[in-house]
Amino acid sequence: MRSFPSDFLWGAATAAYQVEGAATEDGRGASIWDTFSHTAGKTDNGDTGDVACDMYHRYPTDIKIIKNLGIKGFRLSISWSRLFPQGDEVREERGFAFYDNLINSLLADGITPYITLYHWDLPQALEDNGGWRNRETVAAFGKYAAAVAEHFGDRVKHFSPINEPWCVAWLGHGLGVHAPGIADRATAFKVAHHTVIAHATAVNAMRAVRNDLKIGPVLNQANYPADDSSDPVQAHASKVLDAVQNRWWMNAIFYGKYPEILLEEFGAEFVDAILPGDMELAQTKNDWLGINYYFDTRVGVSDASAIVQFDNSSLLGLKIDSTPRGELTDMGWPITPAGLTNLLVRWKAEFGERLPQIFITENGCAYPDGPDEDGKIFDGRRIAYLEKHLNALLDSIDQGVNVGGYFQWSLLDNFEWSLGYQKRFGIIYVDYQTQMRTYKDSAYWYAEVIKQNSL
Repeated sequence: MRSFPSDFLWGAATAAYQVEGAATEDGRGASIWDTFSHTAGKTDNGDTGDVACDMYHRYPTDIKIIKNLGIKGFRLSISWSRLFPQGDEVREERGFAFYDNLINSLLADGITPYITLYHWDLPQALEDNGGWRNRETVAAFGKYAAAVAEHFGDRVKHFSPINEPWCVAWLGHGLGVHAPGIADRATAFKVAHHTVIAHATAVNAMRAVRNDLKIGPVLNQANYPADDSSDPVQAHASKVLDAVQNRWWMNAIFYGKYPEILLEEFGAEFVDAILPGDMELAQTKNDWLGINYYFDTRVGVSDASAIVQFDNSSLLGLKIDSTPRGELTDMGWPITPAGLTNLLVRWKAEFGERLPQIFITENGCAYPDGPDEDGKIFDGRRIAYLEKHLNALLDSIDQGVNVGGYFQWSLLDNFEWSLGYQKRFGIIYVDYQTQMRTYKDSAYWYAEVIKQNSL
């Protein structure tokens, strides 16, 4: 049996547009994901988040599930356009009331909320004015962050401004497979810079309101191991991809600069977006670091016929093959738990005392398992995946990495962005026709891990 630290926080995670539903209720304004998902051909089966898991109406049931599982930390996001329908300073009090009720209910059951301000659902009105391509959105985000801190900061202490800025930049503005659906490399780099500045702007705005908040970035990270590191093409591609996904944000936060390899090769496409003082601002102190980890991406000899979903290597001019090998999840993702250990140990070695406490803010897998004739859901592959990654996390803790907690993705099956409702990440099964929730075997397994605080 391997035990976790006595104060380790066990959690689960969700995101507003993926679970809330009630897309047009109580004054909520449209977001870019409302627009994108309602555009023909953008999502599988034309699925939208209009209803999703209907958590807007069913959150008392979901909080009971959280409590029953023994989960002590719940990571959720706020829909910006539910609070400020046009992304300006005009409030929708019914939106504030919804999150008041949700937060108060969590706290009443001893569950600590970890709130994300932005999980990809920009108010459409801001997108109409240029969205994350427009520097004015950074200023608007700072005002929104301050309003959230002022209203909820008396009860909520843990915040992250932006979830997975790599996805915001590269899936939304580079590959165009996420909202707002723009496919342009230079735009992706500029948006990536604006997310760095928006994060720091939000942190400072929130701390100006309250000095007792704990705020940190949430970054999706991966290693890019080369099949043959002696091959200069693979070695170079590995460095570029690592710089784009990992070092862009880590270097900005800790060093106040972007990776040299990106400045040399692509700087002409984005340096004009960097204004005086930006990189000093980027180094705003963070109280914790959230890492979302799912899998490593291999870098191999080019196979031009192999197209890998959500892979931006060709957009960066790299001629490689990243087709995953071995056992895959329902997303087509490889299972590489050792990569989690490698990543965390790497950052500890590099940043040392400057590295704040780390939380694994997302980790999980999609499998299609549903109820059998007795209503039981046997999802042993998910249990195996989670167990391997929790062991990997313990390996990093054994090597001195300060890890404060783990948030499983996801509590519920939900709207999986452009893939609609076909991919099920939840430890709770959701029947989207009836909205009935059913515990999967992985939920019972996770509850036991939490109870024992060990594997």
